[in-house]
Amino acid sequence: MTETTTAKANIGVVGLAVMGSNLARNLASRDGNTVAVYNRSVEKTNTLLSEHPEAGFIASEKIEDFVASLQKPRTAIIMVQAGKGTDAVIDQLTQLFEPGDIIVDGGNALFTDTIRREKAVRETGINFVGAGISGGEEGALKGPSIMPGGSAEAYETLGPILSSIAAVAEGEPCVTHVGTDGAGHFVKMIHNGIEYADMQLIAEAYDLIRRGTGKSPAEIADVFAEWNRGELESYLIEITAEVLRQVDAKTGKPLVDVIVDQAGSKGTGVWTVQTALNLGVPVSGIAEAVFARGLSSHPEQREAASDLPGPSDAWRVEDHDAFIEDVRLALYASKIVAYSQGFDAIAAGADEHGWNIDLGAVSKIWRGGCIIRAQFLNRIADSYSDVPDLKLLLAAPYFAEAMAGAQDAWRRVVVASAQSGIPAPAFSSSLSYYDGLRADRLPAALVQGQRDFFGAHTYKRVDGEGTFHTLWSGDRSEIQATDSH
Repeated sequence: MTETTTAKANIGVVGLAVMGSNLARNLASRDGNTVAVYNRSVEKTNTLLSEHPEAGFIASEKIEDFVASLQKPRTAIIMVQAGKGTDAVIDQLTQLFEPGDIIVDGGNALFTDTIRREKAVRETGINFVGAGISGGEEGALKGPSIMPGGSAEAYETLGPILSSIAAVAEGEPCVTHVGTDGAGHFVKMIHNGIEYADMQLIAEAYDLIRRGTGKSPAEIADVFAEWNRGELESYLIEITAEVLRQVDAKTGKPLVDVIVDQAGSKGTGVWTVQTALNLGVPVSGIAEAVFARGLSSHPEQREAASDLPGPSDAWRVEDHDAFIEDVRLALYASKIVAYSQGFDAIAAGADEHGWNIDLGAVSKIWRGGCIIRAQFLNRIADSYSDVPDLKLLLAAPYFAEAMAGAQDAWRRVVVASAQSGIPAPAFSSSLSYYDGLRADRLPAALVQGQRDFFGAHTYKRVDGEGTFHTLWSGDRSEIQATDSH
């Protein structure tokens, strides 16, 4: 490794595990970029240099030399594990950088941590940017979807660099300045929440088709491949077909049948649900996807429940093709609900934290590079372009029409899953959410009456202004009260 103190690099990467290494290679492959690299463990740096000499990396064994190799305003992207490791690198760079320089956290940080870090770093005059980067290892190398927050000043320098490495969809780079401080990591968190829901819905569709028709994983792969040529076209549908076709070399069985049925989680889905609860935004499809992973990961409880009674009658699907089409439509409708709930959460977060987030621009940068890229993101972008202050994505004409065409099939699938004892929590909860929105009156009136009875939480009336309380423990007359909802 050759150390240098000559400022030649316009961008640096700290942390050279797979994501960091791939991002550094992506940066180095673009015209105009010279990339400085640093890793606490020198072995990773040496491996990257030996395997990719064509990249022309400027490598340093000491972080002081790494900083010296960067042109001003110095710009460094941190790609280390979220948490204490990120804080440690930020502290090191803050001590060595100067006002106007830019520190970018490209990891999956919790957005509230990013808000805290940005505030602390800003006091030094250094810019701090939390940037969500989606697309996994392949995206980092070939072109991710990038969701940077931070200041407008930082984006002037950072924007062209990120645009050079981002995925491109319909001629546009999949990157936009999302908003200030933690906005970028907030939007990435919601992206991941939608991803959880999308994956669970696809898994439920597979399970229903397999149990209902008896088709093999390879045959169901053909179904998904066909779906991917229509309105369900997306990265996740595409890779689902690939996974279902894979045969285990050791046993000759479908790989999906030898994988333990316990789904892991890195936490961003949980953060999405927790944050949405705090914002008062229902994200039921995302929540059920998170809960489904949790349930799958408790084999001791599943074993204890294995003898619990289920439906008495065996399930039979008479018309396989018709049932598969019903599942396709149910999947489409439920996916729309997941995206609509996610955009609701983004809008609520923007209001709460004072971010000016362009929802149409967010949908556009998700069209390429990211895990939830899908054909109908163009329709989402169109909906927000037509009505910039759209209150509910589901109510946009395109999606309302889609729901009208899918709802009968969706209901049949949910009924079939319940009658057959096959869990489909994301399908079911998404339909309940849809029906809750369209209901002319909800049983929340009774809930509020109960709350007033035991806690004097008050209520409003449909026939006039004001807030009221019934004297339940007295003569049960009604009095005016101060709202304590």
